[in-house]
Amino acid sequence: MPWVLTRGASHMSDPSVAIIIPVKGFNYKLKKCIEECLKLEYSNYEVLVFPDEGFSEFKEKIRIIPTGNAGPAIKRDMALEHSKADIFAFLDDDAYPQADWLKKAVPHFKNEKIAAVGGPSITPRESCFLEHASGLVFSSVLTSASYVYRYLPVDKVFEVDDYPSCNFIIRRKVFEELGGFDNTFWPGEDTKLCLDITKKLGKKIIYDPSILVHHHRRRLGPAHFKQVANYAMHRGYFAKKFPQTSLRLAYFIPSLFVTALVLGGALAVLNETFRIIYLSACVLYLSIIFGNVIYGLLIDRISLPLAKIMLIFPVIFGIIATHFCYGIYLIKGLLSNRLSDEK
Repeated sequence: MPWVLTRGASHMSDPSVAIIIPVKGFNYKLKKCIEECLKLEYSNYEVLVFPDEGFSEFKEKIRIIPTGNAGPAIKRDMALEHSKADIFAFLDDDAYPQADWLKKAVPHFKNEKIAAVGGPSITPRESCFLEHASGLVFSSVLTSASYVYRYLPVDKVFEVDDYPSCNFIIRRKVFEELGGFDNTFWPGEDTKLCLDITKKLGKKIIYDPSILVHHHRRRLGPAHFKQVANYAMHRGYFAKKFPQTSLRLAYFIPSLFVTALVLGGALAVLNETFRIIYLSACVLYLSIIFGNVIYGLLIDRISLPLAKIMLIFPVIFGIIATHFCYGIYLIKGLLSNRLSDEK
């Protein structure tokens, strides 16, 4: 039987929840994740960690299930073998939940039409300088457009049809009915799961801003742009393969921007009047980014004024470079007949 945390018989009617954490191996971010999971204000849950190899830390408080070399989606699917919980709560090893995470999420499942719920993944206050810069890039509306609610809480609960697995909570019976994640794709397996939930089963996924986790970002630099490129490649490919949730204008705006910039630059060389228009558009673009970054820093939780000043130009660079990176790699994915990790 799984080890289940209980905090009093009066709460034993609460649905059981299994928190599922796939990871390569023990690290300090996982340590923080587990520590915060063990502080959750909920009566009936267990924590299952799926590393490549076992480790001794927290051995008495969580279930550690070594998997060998396997991808995150495969490890999450193993929850079906190792837990009988009513609800599976997926969490990344570099994220940790707010204390009321499950308390806010579980009541949604009283509605049988709701298959899954998710909430924002905000940048932790204790993140390093370049992690904060990456977080500010993603939490900018100029980067994430209408999907910015994934990185910043908004003031409403609403239905979504695509949500990332770093903060995703699903009914076990729904997950089991769908056979878990489609391990053909990574990243992108969460998009396919959400597509099956909403289109195949006709059930709902709910976004609730109070279902909050703190999620460390990749540092702004090669790791950040590698992640952006991977997501863009899959989104471009998915636009052809799964157009129901991926063939949307918001995903194509960076590609349209890059195309306009290249073609506009060529025309600007040939025509002086167009050159003025082109340069004016570039100045307007940079001005909008600058204003957006200043606003983002003003509302950000960083309290040190000097840190905010120092972040201005890295974040401006990050937004511009992310536009180019995403735009180029989405086109590459759109033109691909097959992704390298597709079976």
